[in-house]
Formats: sequence, structure tokens, C-alpha cells
Amino acid sequence: METYAIEVVGDLMILRADGGLNSGTAGQLSEKIAALVAGGVRSIIVDCSQLEIISSLGLSSLLMLHTRIKRVGGEVKLCGLKGSIVQVIRMTKLDRIFELYPDIEAARLAFRPK
Repeated sequence: METYAIEVVGDLMILRADGGLNSGTAGQLSEKIAALVAGGVRSIIVDCSQLEIISSLGLSSLLMLHTRIKRVGGEVKLCGLKGSIVQVIRMTKLDRIFELYPDIEAARLAFRPK
């Protein structure tokens, strides 16, 4: 899996996850998240439209992301989930923790002040 920032505006970062989120890549995501939080990022959109596979360690790394961002008063939103990935998120009830959006723009609009 490759994760990379596709946009940063203020404290909002859009992070794209490509390929798979599993035991081989969860550590990479954890390191990246620690750096982002230390750098002041408080709002993250994870674009999962290119994510093809997710394991239990991948789910765990998403939960860790949620926990770290929540500790500093931030929030994580997931978008672009499809196929078996969205089924896994729903079966594990992570859709109760993460807000899910169909695309980046819908997730970005959800961060706008009310």
C-alpha cells in the first residue's frame, strides 16, 4: 500500500490509500499519522477509492488514527469505500466510529463549520 497526501489546506489533510492496508503496510500508516499529528494536522480525510484489501491490522491502524486525532481534538472521515472494503467496515461496526462519504468533496463539505 502506498499512502500519500494529495492536498493539505490549513489543518485539513486528504490522504489517499492505494493498494492494500495489511500487516506489511499498517506500520507505514502509523508512522505517517504520528508525523501528521505532530505537524498540526487535526482533520483527515482518508480517500479509500483505490484501496483494494484491508486486514485486521489495517482496521487496527485506522482505529489508531482515529484515537490519535481525537486526542488532539480532531476528526477522521473515510470516503470512496467500495465493494468488500465497505462491507468489512460495516461488519466490524467501524461505520459507527468513522463518518463515511461517497467521495472527497462530500467529506470536505462535512468539515465546514456549521
